[in-house]
Amino acid sequence: MTEVREHVRQDQREQPRAAAVESSTPMAPSPRKAAILDHADRFAETRAGWRDKSAYFHAEDERYLRFLIPPGSRVLEIGCGIGDTLAALGPSYGVGIDISSRQIAIARDRHPDLTFIAGDAENPATFMAVSGPFDVILVLDTIGSLDDCQRFIEHLHPLCTRETRLVIGHFSHLWYPLLKVAESMGLRMPQPDQNVLSPADLRNLACLADFDAVKSEQRLLSPLHLAGVGRFANRFLSVLPGLRALSLRHYMVARSMRCVSDDVRSATVVIPARNERGNIAPAVQRIAAFCQDIEIIFIEGQSKDGTYEEMERVRAAFPDHDMKLMRQPGKGKADAVFTAFDAARGDVLMILDADLTVPPEQLPKFFEALRSGKGEFINGSRLVYAMDEGAMRFLNLIANKTFSYLFSWLLNQRYTDTLCGTKVLRRSDYLRLKAGKAYFGDFDPFGDFDLIFGASKLNLKTIDLPIRYAARSYGETQISRFRHGWMLLKMVVFAFFKIKAI
Repeated sequence: MTEVREHVRQDQREQPRAAAVESSTPMAPSPRKAAILDHADRFAETRAGWRDKSAYFHAEDERYLRFLIPPGSRVLEIGCGIGDTLAALGPSYGVGIDISSRQIAIARDRHPDLTFIAGDAENPATFMAVSGPFDVILVLDTIGSLDDCQRFIEHLHPLCTRETRLVIGHFSHLWYPLLKVAESMGLRMPQPDQNVLSPADLRNLACLADFDAVKSEQRLLSPLHLAGVGRFANRFLSVLPGLRALSLRHYMVARSMRCVSDDVRSATVVIPARNERGNIAPAVQRIAAFCQDIEIIFIEGQSKDGTYEEMERVRAAFPDHDMKLMRQPGKGKADAVFTAFDAARGDVLMILDADLTVPPEQLPKFFEALRSGKGEFINGSRLVYAMDEGAMRFLNLIANKTFSYLFSWLLNQRYTDTLCGTKVLRRSDYLRLKAGKAYFGDFDPFGDFDLIFGASKLNLKTIDLPIRYAARSYGETQISRFRHGWMLLKMVVFAFFKIKAI
């Protein structure tokens, strides 16, 4: 079934771009919608000039959108105006929809390589001319002009797959008076009355329409350049706790819950091991049959206690298990995990540390959380439940909690434990993550942050899954509190510049 769905998706990606078509069976607009259409048509010819006047704001807005939306994506923009923002995103297939036929005519002249459709986005008939699905559906400010935001969002499900992300950008209601003042001074194009929505309002509307908010962000303190002060404020100040509540721009990324699938049938459990001889057999014995097809990959890294030889013995002792043995080519847990991931065949990839401080009996919960669609990146958390005595040293506990707070802020997703070794994701998402790995580079010897940052960049839904952390029964920890703690501090700074201060 997975192969069939991927084949259909590929066929949809490769079909030629549809010719620009006017929406059929028009729906009678409400008086408010008719006023918005009249306004859009009246300002169509001068819109490019107004955009030039606020060029700095649009440049800052598009800078963050390009972070959220990778170049080469299939992008549908609803409320595209004259198409400049859609073009700036560099889509492999870009479609713009706008209620104003005059603006659409201009967009076609300015961007002939993109497809533009005139129609009311609240009329389902408009989408009949659209060739989906899309990687991203972008709704920029248009949410403020709609009569029924919930119903509009509901209309988007047929254009989505599990991987599609809905990105909504809108102005903060706190800035509404200032924006009206800017209009009266001729600094901003006049706008009709808008729906004034808070981020909480928008998340609620998305939830009512069966879309699940993945992350929310507030950015952009200054819409003006101000001799470089605006760039500094937008890059470094608008992302700080407290100050970011004053930001002009709000963004929400969401996914369709009607397209969540449970088509995973197999799993690969990757167990990186270095000097863990006493834990190899218990690991196999304690992994339950949580799905119909489980592959176990042991990958060993320069052990001195006969770990690899024990792996060979255990494989021979359990011939009914699909067990593969590997030796990692380099050093560090990241090298071991990603080497094994590249060789894995399961639909779901799971990491189980060989120290067994995360009990193997917990793996079924991780698998079910992903299979059910509750999350797309399942992160184990050792810091919710009480842990075994001696399982974690006090300084490690304090450091782990501190880094969890920092990374929750950096990633706009809640993390209660970033260093738990057990992480689970689909193999298809790992392949997408790997393809985009150049954005972060090779900086992480653990692999945890490669996965966390990559999942955030892909806008995957992250779920923390609490487990009871057990004390080791064999061997010693591979973690150095001070050396690895210093590396984690450097990662916080690195992540700030790659994810937050962009």
